[in-house]
Amino acid sequence: MAYDDYTRTPGTDNRADLGDTTTLNTLIGTLIDSIEGYQKAAADTTNTRFAEMFNARARERQQVLTRLQAAVARLGGNPEDDGTTAGAAHRGWINLKEAVLGRDDEAIVKEVERGEDYLKEKFEAALRHTDLPAEARAAVDEAWTSVRAGHDEMSALKHAID
Repeated sequence: MAYDDYTRTPGTDNRADLGDTTTLNTLIGTLIDSIEGYQKAAADTTNTRFAEMFNARARERQQVLTRLQAAVARLGGNPEDDGTTAGAAHRGWINLKEAVLGRDDEAIVKEVERGEDYLKEKFEAALRHTDLPAEARAAVDEAWTSVRAGHDEMSALKHAID
């Protein structure tokens, strides 16, 4: 994975090859964004069914996050514990839109689905890594199940209200 604005750069944990933990930490940062995004969406929506769905997805993502952080630690890295700059910017944009347009459930669902598209892309990029060690690959594969399910659920929700 190329290092871009949304990808973690290698840390300084004295390992010669940090690619495996760097990839996992990139996903961790994006998952943290996802959790925060779902929590914000749950707080902002007026639809209790949506709020329950968003909160359930945030709790489930927290479990995935914890497992990925544990995998980084087992691999000798320092697990990420903060979201990404892109995620903070996205939440800032949502706040600005809310201030101008008000809180609209359809707009909230669309933003959540947009965040899911981004997260899915990050995981697909990680899954294309053919050189990840078995433990890192297993952690990504396990997390991918959650990411794919969340993406599909939010995509279906978005299309149901369009």
